[in-house]
Amino acid sequence: MQLQVGMVLEGKVTGITKFGAFVALPEGKSGLVHISEIANTFVNDVHDYVQDGQTVKVKIIGIADDGKINLSIKKAEAPEEQAPRQSRPQRPYSAPQRSGAFGSYRQPMPRVNGPTNDASFEDKLKHFMQESDSRMADNKMYADHRTRRRSR
Repeated sequence: MQLQVGMVLEGKVTGITKFGAFVALPEGKSGLVHISEIANTFVNDVHDYVQDGQTVKVKIIGIADDGKINLSIKKAEAPEEQAPRQSRPQRPYSAPQRSGAFGSYRQPMPRVNGPTNDASFEDKLKHFMQESDSRMADNKMYADHRTRRRSR
């Protein structure tokens, strides 16, 4: 049987590292399930999700030219078995909040109604960057304002 991208197979975990798990496939082949492809949630330790010798269902997501096989456990699950994605609720538009010495406008941090009621990492990072840019602009404007006053 020729292995192809998209195939779902069963394999046995033969080794666990900090970056993933090696899985033995049929015909003596083996592949790597990267830590990001083990579960739909953040995986800090691979040992929390798979054990050495465990039989797992994997999907082939890539085969490199040198023969390395990339596998995924989370993509091998049937669509109905996967956790349903929660769509972000549509919030009505609210006026920006005004704060700071020169009246910079900052949006409140978005809230997500998920299992933990926390915003995703990307949302938190985006909010941090926006707030950081806003503060930097405030500081620059304040410094420019003070410099112009002194030069007069």
